[in-house]
Amino acid sequence: MKFIVSSSVLLKQLSSINGVITTNPVVPILENFLFEINENHLTITASDLQTSMITELEVESKESGNIAVPARILMETLKNLPEQPVTFTIDEDSYSIEISSDNGRYKLAGENATDFPKVPTVSDDFSVDMSTDVLASAINNTIFATSNDELRPAMTGVYMNLTDTNTTFVSTDGHRLIRYRRVDVASDNGNAIIIPRKALNLLKTTLPSENINVSVEFNVSNAFFKFGNIKMICRLIDERFPDYENVIPANNDNKMTIDRSEFLSSLKRIAIYANKTTHQVRLKITGSELQISAEDLDFANEANERLSCEHDGGDIEIGFNAKFLIEMLTNLDSKKVELMLSEPNKAGLLTPADKDDNEDILMLVMPVMLNNYV
Repeated sequence: MKFIVSSSVLLKQLSSINGVITTNPVVPILENFLFEINENHLTITASDLQTSMITELEVESKESGNIAVPARILMETLKNLPEQPVTFTIDEDSYSIEISSDNGRYKLAGENATDFPKVPTVSDDFSVDMSTDVLASAINNTIFATSNDELRPAMTGVYMNLTDTNTTFVSTDGHRLIRYRRVDVASDNGNAIIIPRKALNLLKTTLPSENINVSVEFNVSNAFFKFGNIKMICRLIDERFPDYENVIPANNDNKMTIDRSEFLSSLKRIAIYANKTTHQVRLKITGSELQISAEDLDFANEANERLSCEHDGGDIEIGFNAKFLIEMLTNLDSKKVELMLSEPNKAGLLTPADKDDNEDILMLVMPVMLNNYV
């Protein structure tokens, strides 16, 4: 079996799906790409059993067949070859692969393609279309707040709830919660799924920069994403997601509006002086002034800054983990942000002051109890 393909085109397609492959997979065959040739059509699959990615490209060939090709050695070879047509010659009896280029010949040992796990198919149970911009925005705004705690698997992914009026994406790690809602994505046959973090990270790096349509289909066990010539199938997290709406405090009498970049810069400076374990910063709002302070008693480090803000409500003093606030403010892109508070022991809500008509984003962060040193 033989086919000819451009080295740079093949490398680009392999790079887009290579992220799925792990260094020590459960099954050794998963260290390979699955190549399936049907005349001038090449389909390449990479998988880690939980997630599979598939890409397709045109090649010069008159034959059909399949082979498992070692991923690492093939990627390294193509990265170091200049752009040129390369010829793959595959011995279907010994599974040996020979790559011929202008520079020379390279032989590597392939494996029997029949050992490669079958990719699950997703019957068209539920489906929704969204643009790559919407999906990328949903991933970027939620993925950083997913949990690493394998004992609470539901929180290691992003919850996606489809209704006939909107789609809501939610992530939480128990210390903070992000609710990202889009009114321009809806589905009549509403449903809710939890998508694993790894699959979303792969999507994030693979989504093209141009704004194209992404087709999402899912059933009870798998989700299927398709855009351009890339397909991704991932196993869903079969767990119950926490009742997040009950966590969001309803009456927040204290509202502070402040310039996002000023607030972020100040927090980054103050955080340097915070305790390295708790990362605690103290926010004290009095009138139209915000005082941000931190201290590390172990090293006698302390810092404080004052910023002007718009404030509606009584004076309040509250502690937060600076890392969480910094991450949230970095992910927002509005000029001003609103911080809504009720009491020093209740969660704070961070939202953009200027909202997009199609999106609604709410970030919740739990407070850190203050030691009242003054």
